[in-house]
Amino acid sequence: MQEEKITRENIRKFVMQFYAKIIKDDIVGPFFIAKLGKDMKSDMWQEHLEVIVVFWTSLAFGNPRYTGQLFLPHTRLGDVKRETFEQWLKLFGETLDRIYVPKVSALFKERAALIAGNFMRNLGL
Repeated sequence: MQEEKITRENIRKFVMQFYAKIIKDDIVGPFFIAKLGKDMKSDMWQEHLEVIVVFWTSLAFGNPRYTGQLFLPHTRLGDVKRETFEQWLKLFGETLDRIYVPKVSALFKERAALIAGNFMRNLGL
């Protein structure tokens, strides 16, 4: 059953399912594996996943718990291309559509598209 309300718990569920897809993806996965390894249970992965949960929770609820530098890590990815961001958005949307009803999914997709667009522009892609 798809979620009709956004909660921290279902954001965590979304993040876990999304990154499980990411790590298996031939386009996006290698960037994450290079930085965090293949084992999502590792301390590095767990720290990253928690940061992402906090980030999306902060956006969803207008709670400024996320205090990191969102863009900076993306400048250190190496040979990232527009295709990489497009694939990330595709997987993001597919996962959202499995977790949330369309109205809620659309809110996250809109925000993700804005962020990815800014990243691509700032990276010159």
